Amino acid sequence: PPGPGTASMPALARPKTVLAYWDGVDPFTDAEIDRLAEIADLLDREPLQSWDDPRADALLAEVEVIVGHWGTPPLDAAMLERAPRLGMLAYGAGTVKMQVSDALWDRDVRVTSGADANGEPVAEFTLATILLANKDAFWQADRARGGPGWDRPPGAAPVGNWDKTVGIVAASLIGRRVIELLEPFAGITPIVYDPYLGAVDAERLGVEKVDDLTDLCRRSDVLSIHAPALPSTLHLIGAEELAALPDGATVINTARGLVLDHDALLDHLRRGRITAVLDVTDPEPLPDDHEIRSLPNVVLTPHLAGSQGTELRRMADWVIDEVERYAEGRPARNPVTRETLDRTA
Repeated sequence: PPGPGTASMPALARPKTVLAYWDGVDPFTDAEIDRLAEIADLLDREPLQSWDDPRADALLAEVEVIVGHWGTPPLDAAMLERAPRLGMLAYGAGTVKMQVSDALWDRDVRVTSGADANGEPVAEFTLATILLANKDAFWQADRARGGPGWDRPPGAAPVGNWDKTVGIVAASLIGRRVIELLEPFAGITPIVYDPYLGAVDAERLGVEKVDDLTDLCRRSDVLSIHAPALPSTLHLIGAEELAALPDGATVINTARGLVLDHDALLDHLRRGRITAVLDVTDPEPLPDDHEIRSLPNVVLTPHLAGSQGTELRRMADWVIDEVERYAEGRPARNPVTRETLDRTA
C-alpha cells in the first residue's frame, strides 16, 4: 500500500511547525518565512540547530511538521520520543540520509525532499559543461591566458556540438533532467546506462538504454556521472570504463566523488588522453598537493553545481509547497520512503 508520502492524508489545518537547520545557512528570506507562517502555525522563527537547544523540549512536544535544510539534526528514536505529534519532515535540500532513521520510518512519518529543486541547477551546470567541453572552451581559455592549455590527442573527435554522443551514467532525477535539457540540441545524442531503468521508461525519455557500462563509455564523447553514492557504485567508473572512453573524451562528475576511481582517472589524465570536469572529488576537497589540481586537462569546481545564491529560492518554494500539501491532505510532491532511500543520492 502507498506510504504516507504518496497517499492523500486527512487535512491538518495550520500544522504546528518548527525550523531545524544550521545557523547561518539562511535558506529562507523573511518573506518566505512569512509565507510559511500563513499556512502553518510557526512555533518559532529561529531554527533549532540541535535537539539540545534549551527551546527544544517545548517545541518538540507540540511540533507536527519539521522544516529542515542543511544541518538538520538526525531524527532518531530519542528525538522522536520527545516529538509525539510529529507527522512530517519537509526537507528543503537534497539527500535526507543523514536525517532519517529506522525509528522515523517505524513511526510512519512523511518525509519529503527538495532534491528535485536542488537537482535543477546541477542539470543546468551539466548541460553548460557538456556544451563547453565539446567546444574545448575550458582548455582553450587556459591557453588564451598564457597557460599550457590542452591539445586533443591524434584521432580524437573534432571540436563541436554536432555528431556527439553523451553517455549518462544513471537515469537518476538529475540524469533524466540532463537528458531532457539536451533534447533541443539536434547534434547531440544522449545514451544511458542504468540497470534500474526499464525499456518503457527509456522510451518515454526518448533515449537509448545501453546495458553494458563499458560499451556506453566506448561510445561516449562526454561521460556524465549521475549515480548515487552506494556500496554498489563505489568506483563504478574505474579502470576498465575509463580505458574504453575514446581519445579526447571528457568525464564530468557532478554526483559523488567515490563513484569515480580517481587513481584510474589520474593515469589517463597524465597521458593527456581524456579531460575531466570535477565538481565533486574523492576525497573532497582534494589535498592541496594532489596532482589532479595541477593538470591542464582538468577543471575543478568546489561542489557548486547545486543550489547557490538565488537558486535557494527555488528550494524554499518547493518545501513551502510540500508543507501546504501536507496541511491540505494532498500527496507529497517528492516523497522519500524507506524503499526508495537506498537508490537516492
